[in-house]
Amino acid sequence: MEYIMFKMSRLVLVNLLVIAVLALSACAPAATPVATDVPTKAAAPTQPPAPTVPPAATAAATAAPTQAPTQAPTAAPTAAPTAAPTAYPTPANPDLILGTTTSTRDTGLLDVLLPMFQKQTGYNVKMVAVGSGQALQMGTDGNADVLLVHSPAAEKDLMTKGFGKERILVMHNDFVIVGPSSDPAKIKGTVKPTDAFKMIADAKAIFVSRNDKSGTNAMELSLWKSAAITPAGDWYLQTGQGMADTLRVTSEKAGYTLTDRGTYLAQQKTLQLDILVEGDPSLLNIYHVITVNPDKWPKVNYIGAKAFADWLVSPAIQQFISTFGVDKYGKPLFFPDAGKADN
Repeated sequence: MEYIMFKMSRLVLVNLLVIAVLALSACAPAATPVATDVPTKAAAPTQPPAPTVPPAATAAATAAPTQAPTQAPTAAPTAAPTAAPTAYPTPANPDLILGTTTSTRDTGLLDVLLPMFQKQTGYNVKMVAVGSGQALQMGTDGNADVLLVHSPAAEKDLMTKGFGKERILVMHNDFVIVGPSSDPAKIKGTVKPTDAFKMIADAKAIFVSRNDKSGTNAMELSLWKSAAITPAGDWYLQTGQGMADTLRVTSEKAGYTLTDRGTYLAQQKTLQLDILVEGDPSLLNIYHVITVNPDKWPKVNYIGAKAFADWLVSPAIQQFISTFGVDKYGKPLFFPDAGKADN
């Protein structure tokens, strides 16, 4: 009876989270006032360490990992695997809760991967797409079984506190600074993102922040900190929303924002924004899958979480990730990293 009550209470909480996320996503940014004050209780997250050697720096990846390919591969994109990469027994507990960042949803990646995983393994996955900070909190609270996130410093903190059992490198793309083609702050071509942020602040040009404790928000705040600037004022807008919604607000306001490249490419046709700053190693955007530790939360579905983590880093799925987006955007939205050096 205790187990049933635990599962019911956890599913009720997750359903409330899903309803809240869907409600926020359904709100049109133009009709929703954008808060311009910086919340006093939200401290800047710890700066994610910029890797000195990116995980993709192996013989399999000779191009700089912070730059997407400039042209599509000549080969046709890899088709979805038709068979499971390994044999999976019928799960005793098929219900699996995935806490993840909005970029994996807004790019369409999980819309493809989750049905594949469910068909091949028999698991039923409930996805909750929020900022990485919120997803990590779900893991800390035992309200998710597995996490797919991109906030390295916060992830390491979760592991240090014992709430994660395994943390496995999955893939990367990079962050870019986008803005209007008129570029009022004149940042186009700036090499260092911190220099671009200083120019935006000096010009008091509109900058739109997610302000949602996501991995992208953590990176943005670390760049302001490195630039020795505390952003505030009418020029600094905060949405409290995911990346796709924040990009739409940025486009409507003819402002600047920091975004992961994959979500920008997926939304590009609906935006009046150009990539203005890219390619610096500090803009690397790394994704890990984390299983929630059953020693902390004995009733989480650890077997299902481990099955999902192993499936994500299997050769067939990594190959699929390597060409995801090529057919629609002319370049992949993510670069697979399973088995490569991590830090």
